[in-house]
Amino acid sequence: MKQALRSTLFSILLLMLFHPAAIAQDQSAQAEEEPVIDVMGKIVDHDYLTLVGVKIYLPRILIVDGELYVYGSTKSALESGDFQEVDGALVRADGAPVSLDMSITSHLMYVWFGIILTLIFTIWAARRYRRGIGKSTEPQGITQNIFEVLFIFIRDDIAKEYIPADKYHKYINYLFSVFMAITFMNLFGLLPWGVSATADLTVTATLAAITFFITQFSGSKDHWRHVFMFPGVHPLIRVILTPVEILGLFTKPFALAIRLFANMLSGKILIVCILGLIFIFTDIFGPAVGVGSSVVWVSLTAALYILKAFIALLQAYIFTLLSAVFIGMAAEEHDHEHDTNVAAATDVNT
Repeated sequence: MKQALRSTLFSILLLMLFHPAAIAQDQSAQAEEEPVIDVMGKIVDHDYLTLVGVKIYLPRILIVDGELYVYGSTKSALESGDFQEVDGALVRADGAPVSLDMSITSHLMYVWFGIILTLIFTIWAARRYRRGIGKSTEPQGITQNIFEVLFIFIRDDIAKEYIPADKYHKYINYLFSVFMAITFMNLFGLLPWGVSATADLTVTATLAAITFFITQFSGSKDHWRHVFMFPGVHPLIRVILTPVEILGLFTKPFALAIRLFANMLSGKILIVCILGLIFIFTDIFGPAVGVGSSVVWVSLTAALYILKAFIALLQAYIFTLLSAVFIGMAAEEHDHEHDTNVAAATDVNT
């Protein structure tokens, strides 16, 4: 009996965390105005930041016809009379559309949180190493040991493994930084009010674009010869291979962006949908069935949280690994003279 009571109380607590408005609003009125649970509303980008159930509205920065407008929030923009809301988007009062929206959004805030935590983590560890802690002595504390394990893993098992030995050291900082930043951004989505910024395609596309530019600027002469010239290949074959290789330069970062985005978005949708079954059952069968079934749905959600935490680390690892692979492929030099000599020797022996 006590175990059942504790489970019920735990379920109600999670309900209040995930959907605090459900306690305060009238259910019948809510059913008429909006769906039982708004799945996309929990995932899409917002003009406010939610922390522990409190909404903090973010600045709106808009450019219309070359003119800059800055407001403390969407409400301030509307109250100024300069803008009106049409189909959920801001439009200038005279009907002119927004040319460029540089507003601060919830996803952008969590990107910044991930970057700031990465900086704090690495700067803190660097200062300890400068003092000799972990350099002349053993690492001290759980945090520094975790840092060292992760850094050595990125250095030895990713950078050294896939990037040429004389060049890998230049990319360790980037690979470690992107791994930590993506990990933090992924894990933020586990918070009841948190957001996985990597579930936004613009975020993952930006990260993939950084890898793309680093890869291209790291490309050796041999890499570009294989893209445009194809040594030893008949000129007619180059007509087919060159466009394919050029296309391949862009499909690699595209795959990076889509893979991370799709995995994090699907995980968030799955959790929201399963937890949303509580509200759906309540709406269809009544509060007794809804609260009674919540034990099942909350337990399943808790199991998914563990899986999602693992996926958060896995996706950060995959993105970092593939980034190292692409950089290594571009930076690698091939010994064509050696290959030619081997081929000639084979022909003579034959």
